[in-house]
Amino acid sequence: MMNPASIMKLMNAKNKFTSAHPKVVSFFQRALAGGVPEGTVIELTMTRPGEEPITTNMRVQQSDLELFEELKNMS
Repeated sequence: MMNPASIMKLMNAKNKFTSAHPKVVSFFQRALAGGVPEGTVIELTMTRPGEEPITTNMRVQQSDLELFEELKNMS
């Protein structure tokens, strides 16, 4: 179990992220609203300044869904 100070620190970081990146938060809220069934493919692309983009993807497994549920329950 996390101590209250750690929880507060995590919540402050979450609030700061939400303020700095509202479109990302909205995307995840919309994408996750209907649930993420097993077999869903999630793709991520990152582009550093002056570099070519790199992309990866994952196919959601049952163990991923269990982790997502735990993270959701933390907020």
